[in-house]
Amino acid sequence: MGVQFQNFTSKWFGGRILSASSNHHRRLHLRKFTFLATILAVFVLINLASAQQGDAMLGFGTMLSPGAAACGVNPGNFTCPQRGGLYTNIDADVIFHRRFGAGFDASWRSLGNYAGLGQAYRPIQFAFDGVYQPRISKKVGADLFGGIGWQTTRFYAFQATYSCEAFGACYTSANHFLVNFGGGVRYYVWGNFFLRPEVRFYHILNNSDFFSSDNVIRVGASIGYTIGGPN
Repeated sequence: MGVQFQNFTSKWFGGRILSASSNHHRRLHLRKFTFLATILAVFVLINLASAQQGDAMLGFGTMLSPGAAACGVNPGNFTCPQRGGLYTNIDADVIFHRRFGAGFDASWRSLGNYAGLGQAYRPIQFAFDGVYQPRISKKVGADLFGGIGWQTTRFYAFQATYSCEAFGACYTSANHFLVNFGGGVRYYVWGNFFLRPEVRFYHILNNSDFFSSDNVIRVGASIGYTIGGPN
């Protein structure tokens, strides 16, 4: 158990989570993804003029994931399931012809205590999605979405760096590409305001660096507002 604990803590004590070589390759992948995301954003902005409607949402939920429930010093298991905690999410989408459109989702966990070691951490997910919004009735509709993105898991601790001392950015990050899909049912409670219970499945590549599974599910609900009116 002592060897396992030493191996785990060496990942982030001393200001390092991943080896320099691994970080280099992952930065290259993220740069490529950022470039593609920028192209997608430009495409969406160009087509905003033809959008039939737009939606903005704020929600809360939690994360579910397979894996052993017990982790930490006592069981000698330092790879924890990525579950529990309060997640806040913000969403936005634009809908074009035939109820198809594009959307963006960001969600982040309240600060957690990793494996009971006193190490503060926070996973954050970003996703760019294709969206389909079929209407069920005047007040009820469905949201179906899927796309790509990335997860960054931040481990917080003081570091003798300029960004930490000057801006308070006292953390190191592990970044992983992800694919996701999910859905929700919206109900317009008053005018253009709606409630949406939702579920989103993530497959996060190499998430087993720090968590017990590459597959996680976020469940929750959002309150939103439709711009342009439900058609």
